[in-house]
Amino acid sequence: MTRIRAIIYVARDSQKGIIIGHQGQALKGVGIDARMDLEKFFGTQIFLDLYVKVNKDWKSDERKLKRFGYLH
Repeated sequence: MTRIRAIIYVARDSQKGIIIGHQGQALKGVGIDARMDLEKFFGTQIFLDLYVKVNKDWKSDERKLKRFGYLH
């Protein structure tokens, strides 16, 4: 089994609620779909640990964009 921890960054608290959804159902659905795709790709069982964090103004911060892989 392979364990993957992923953080989904959003710019505002309101976006965090949208990603998580009512009682976590939206995030659960995303996690299930992603896990199935990863298992098919890697050919092994995957434990996917998803977190949603607020990182204000990350889209306008060059250092954060580089850290997230958007800039080189």
